Amino acid sequence: MAEPLHRVLWARNAGLADACLHSPFVRGLADGTLDPEAFRRYVAQDAFFLRAFFSAYALAAARTADRMEVARRLHVLMQGVLDELELHRAYAERLDIDLDHVVPNAAAKGYTDFLARAAWHAEAGEILAAMTPCMRLYAWLGQRLQTGDHTENPYRDWIETYASPDFEGLAAELEALLDDLAADAPERAAEAYAEAMRHELAFFEAFGG
Repeated sequence: MAEPLHRVLWARNAGLADACLHSPFVRGLADGTLDPEAFRRYVAQDAFFLRAFFSAYALAAARTADRMEVARRLHVLMQGVLDELELHRAYAERLDIDLDHVVPNAAAKGYTDFLARAAWHAEAGEILAAMTPCMRLYAWLGQRLQTGDHTENPYRDWIETYASPDFEGLAAELEALLDDLAADAPERAAEAYAEAMRHELAFFEAFGG
């Protein structure tokens, strides 16, 4: 039996995932040494990104309006993005970040421009291929970082959010939809997936350590 598409694409991009795990930003989250100012900048830029991510889900849902069950599942995933944005708003209140006037850095702009192109011009399967790396990567990072004692880690909430079974469930649901909707165009999906993974690494690298 053939491997599901999402597993094939994740395996192909394992090197990029590992580079994200070992980036100074993620290592700083893991051991609590990340410069608080770098985290403030990350929260602002990630909130900007998540709004674009939500819009991409909405456009994918519009592409699948004739498949009510698919559209319903996409709306559940959209709620997951809104929940993430609530977490970012909590960070913003605590860290005095203005999320309403974020100027995107080059990495965030490059990533959101890529998502917008996919969302407006591609079929639903390719759109989801551009989105799946974010969800799977964050779930994987959270689970990898969760090992050990993070009681005193100032970034414990971030780790616990993305290591949670709830977030893993959202990532797995998106992967299942990817397998369904991209089955007829796996190569286009592979290109979008790889480009998204490159954007993920660039996004983390923008914040150094």
